Amino acid sequence: MLLSPRHRHFAAALMMMASSLSLVACQRSGSGADPMATGSTSAAPASFKQTAKLGETWKADPTNAGKGIAYANGLEALGQTDQQLQVLQQISQSNPNDTKVASYYGKKLVQAGQASDALPILEAAAAAPDADYRVHSALGSAYDQQQLFDKAQAEYQKALALKPNDLSVLNNMAMSYAVQGDLKRAEATLRQAQALPNSQSQPRIQQNLALVVGLQGRFDEARKIASEDLPQDQIDANMDYLQKMLSQPNTWQQLSNKG
Repeated sequence: MLLSPRHRHFAAALMMMASSLSLVACQRSGSGADPMATGSTSAAPASFKQTAKLGETWKADPTNAGKGIAYANGLEALGQTDQQLQVLQQISQSNPNDTKVASYYGKKLVQAGQASDALPILEAAAAAPDADYRVHSALGSAYDQQQLFDKAQAEYQKALALKPNDLSVLNNMAMSYAVQGDLKRAEATLRQAQALPNSQSQPRIQQNLALVVGLQGRFDEARKIASEDLPQDQIDANMDYLQKMLSQPNTWQQLSNKG
């Protein structure tokens, strides 16, 4: 089902939220560190000088994926997204048979809103024998940004088959339902995620559940969800998020009318 033009701006915003959560969760979830999270943004250099040093290290060994990823993440932490993507493109071209490098580059393209560029990269990575759940989830997000919702849902199902009850995948699936106007199914999926033991490790689940409930006109319940069992700083952040999203004219009415 395609969205009408009046829904596309909000749909894009929702899918950007979903893809952002997916990328963060890919670095935090699982039994060990993501091989592509070397030099991740949480431990990124704090200055241009330190990032420049990482760049020099990578340029001396440009086929080294780990060094390149560390430099790219340093650039991301400094807000230099275009340069980050250029570095990742070079790394991907230098390592054409490395599925993890390709999938990481594709995820970052999705996060940057460049789904059309990400699709061929992620589709190839997802077809590889060693493709993991993160590749399929990122590909689902790319399909969602292109409004290819059936394909997106198929990828989320593949991801959940590889890693059942993964929070990032469930969030992406729920946001996919939301932008299609199926707010009830979006709510049910987010409640499934919220009920999992580790749900508090991903605050976006609670934020998006509050948002989806608010979009259905249940504003008091949405505010309660946004502030439930959280420290004050997170409550403030959630309420700011909820107020900002629900203040967009006619958003919840338009989407709920499509459900």
